[in-house]
Amino acid sequence: MSEITPVISATGLYTPPDSISNEELVASFNTYVERFNSSHAAAIASGDVLEMQPSSVEFIEKASGVKSRHVMSKTPLLDPEIMAPRWPERGDDELSVLAEMGVKAALDALQRAGRDSKDVDAVLCAASNMQRAYPAMAIEIQAALGIEGFGFDMNVACSSATFGIQTAADFIRAGHAGSVLVVSPEVCTGHNNMRNRDSHFIFGDVATAVLVEAADMAPRPHWEIVGTRLKTVFSNNIRNNFGFLNCATPETIGAPDKLFVQEGRKVFKEVVPMVSAMICEHATNLGLDPAALRRLWLHQANQGMNRLIAQRVLGHEASEDESPTVLDTYGNTSSAGSIIAFHKHSADLAPGDIGTICSFGAGYSAGTVFVRKIA
Repeated sequence: MSEITPVISATGLYTPPDSISNEELVASFNTYVERFNSSHAAAIASGDVLEMQPSSVEFIEKASGVKSRHVMSKTPLLDPEIMAPRWPERGDDELSVLAEMGVKAALDALQRAGRDSKDVDAVLCAASNMQRAYPAMAIEIQAALGIEGFGFDMNVACSSATFGIQTAADFIRAGHAGSVLVVSPEVCTGHNNMRNRDSHFIFGDVATAVLVEAADMAPRPHWEIVGTRLKTVFSNNIRNNFGFLNCATPETIGAPDKLFVQEGRKVFKEVVPMVSAMICEHATNLGLDPAALRRLWLHQANQGMNRLIAQRVLGHEASEDESPTVLDTYGNTSSAGSIIAFHKHSADLAPGDIGTICSFGAGYSAGTVFVRKIA
């Protein structure tokens, strides 16, 4: 019996209609800074409280490459008195926010593949920021789409989607499913500290979906999954302590360590060599020349990190064609970033072209999915 080959039949994308520019974000942040410094003037003068420093468009773009980001809740995020997402509480009989986003991305993927939801056997909700612990977001998305079979949630931070793709591919190889949706709804603004100058600009909101299927049932063109590899290394350099065990009192809910925190320089120094080596080693093990890869769809976290990783893999500074960027208009969208890059910048490749979808982030976690275009 020949081995079943898993492929990516299609991808889907849901982009929130609202976007926040750097200019808007800086205006909001600097208003907060002015109010904070004014209300704490005496403590600042005595040295008991550190004076906050304003942000700027130039600082943000130099530090990250982000110019704007799509968001699910714009007005509260820009309100200096709130600076966090807010929307009306939904009843248990209503579709949750993350499920609604995930369903829209999944329907886009199904439409692009010419598939009906009844053709799908499983749903994996692979994302950093789950709306709740249970029932699983994947099961809610599955029910909303009318899919038989099973679903479950996965959280490996920014690598959730690539970990989900390997899991889906393994299900297909083993014959446990013929068609699997990997859905990644990310409301990253909900875990971001909008009052922190070093990170208030990083994140955006979005949802992606990847339809992974057996090659013999997949429409053409599609992308053969040549190989996948996953890696985790424990690190505290990116951390978020929010959870029902760590937020038991009103006093702790707004504490800085209950939101996204990172040691950016340490992350840069440790992740770049780890990821670039991982891509090169995986390519070599697959009998591929890393320098000959047609395209790198990298995690969209930081422009400088992507530039250096691509350079180490390809042996030269990558062009926008070789390593496309969506970070400038989407911001960091956690697990969805590399999938957005693939979704928007893959149709032009020729049959036989090979590239890699690569994620990296908190954990540390990293994943590579090598794909070949099949006409």
